[in-house]
Amino acid sequence: MTLFVDSTYKMVDGSSMARYGKMLFVDLAGSERLKKTRSSGDMLKETGNINRSLFTLGKVIAALAEGKKGDLVPYRESMLTKLLMESIGGNSLALMIACISPSSSTVDETLSTLYYATCTKTIVNVTYVNIDEKDKVQIAFNQSHLVENSSPV
Repeated sequence: MTLFVDSTYKMVDGSSMARYGKMLFVDLAGSERLKKTRSSGDMLKETGNINRSLFTLGKVIAALAEGKKGDLVPYRESMLTKLLMESIGGNSLALMIACISPSSSTVDETLSTLYYATCTKTIVNVTYVNIDEKDKVQIAFNQSHLVENSSPV
């Protein structure tokens, strides 16, 4: 689910400025174990696609966590990583909620989830506000106008 957020606020000179943003909510659910799900036919194909996407996401997270400049991050290898590209490696802040089970029968999935979360925690994005060129000019004018009109006490 994608939630688009638009806000407008008044500047000191009475003009208005708009900001736009979006929030992307994705439930990754977890890997699908073929033996546990007993998938067949179309479900077997879907299970394979889920696992392939999660594997690619793991590669993307690992590449971003290493932080080596110039390394190719494999965003294009799955639709999931294309969708999350801006969130996990772009000009965005990301939040990951890792849900794990205390059950001993799911220890492999729990360790895998904790590994994902640990690697994701090490990713550092440099975020900034994207401002329309027209608004940049307005802000620069307002700042220069304030400096000119301020008088020393």
